[in-house]
Amino acid sequence: MLTDMSGTYSDVAGPGTVTAAEMAIEDFGGTVAGAPIEVMSADHQNKADVAANKAREWGDTQQVDAFAELVTTSVAMAVFEVAKQQNKVVLVSGAASSPLTNDACIPSGLHWTYNTRALAVGTGSAIVKEGGDTWYFLTADYAFGESLQRDVTTVVEAGGGKVLGASKHPFPASDFSSFVLQAQASGAKIIGLANAGGDTINAIKAANEFGIVSAGQKIAGLLVFLSDVHALGLETAQGLLMTASFYWDLNDETRAWSQRFYERTGKMPTGVQAGVYSSVTHYLKAIEATGTDDTDTVVAKMREMPVNDFFAQNGVLRSDGRMVHDMYLAEVKSPAESTGPWDYLKIVRVIPGEEAYGPLSESTCPTK
Repeated sequence: MLTDMSGTYSDVAGPGTVTAAEMAIEDFGGTVAGAPIEVMSADHQNKADVAANKAREWGDTQQVDAFAELVTTSVAMAVFEVAKQQNKVVLVSGAASSPLTNDACIPSGLHWTYNTRALAVGTGSAIVKEGGDTWYFLTADYAFGESLQRDVTTVVEAGGGKVLGASKHPFPASDFSSFVLQAQASGAKIIGLANAGGDTINAIKAANEFGIVSAGQKIAGLLVFLSDVHALGLETAQGLLMTASFYWDLNDETRAWSQRFYERTGKMPTGVQAGVYSSVTHYLKAIEATGTDDTDTVVAKMREMPVNDFFAQNGVLRSDGRMVHDMYLAEVKSPAESTGPWDYLKIVRVIPGEEAYGPLSESTCPTK
């Protein structure tokens, strides 16, 4: 488990993803194919070199078979390079960039929870259909932000909309004043936040301080998590459209698992945390079924088996590494609509997996 334990993405991923992996291992019985399962974790600090060095050390000296979670695209891409050299399995949950199953793909790299294309298809297209046809982006200045801006731009323009401009901000950033003022001056109907975690929270708070929404512009959080809504509060976040890979209150199964997670952490899970449980469990099932932890054998078995759990129904792991499953367009409830703690979202639409991720024929992964 390589994750952000204390920085911008620690609520989205962080310690909660380690808890999710531990739950998966416990639920599996603690052993697989007769061998004990051990989870190791480290804070990659959102730094590609830190993540790559730790992954290399674990693979070379600790007999680690799989790297999991990997929030932050630059981190995931760096670990992909190590995994390619060592022929290790990579279970990506937190990183979002669609290139991970396109030009940057590797045979053993499995992208589980969401990607920037699915976020664009969900939030971007919904907002354009509702008349939000002029956009200005506030974009995190690294691969993830660029990928998200690019994918949403494609959707906006395909729907007849227009992008009026963009401001790149440092990652992470605390002061969004100048960026919000540039977005305000653009006159765009929609200010698209091509960022995540603490950056999204800080950008929305700054927009509120400058009266952006009350003056007629709308904020589109392009990667918003339950933890972000919790941090902002319903008074501030109400009405925000978001694309979700998972929501704790979808059905009896999601509620049961989420309640167990809550008892351990004091928080309801994000999609990234639920995705870790799902990906680790599917990986262990493949080892059990084949009786080996050989990477090529296990990955082939993972592709052969459908993903059926509380996170995804009839999920399919494609040859480009993309796990295709339904996504959800959600709207943040108003305080009056919420019936209790963590009751934050209403599902507006289920987005079928193929629509969210596109067909395999669109993938530019050279090894698909």
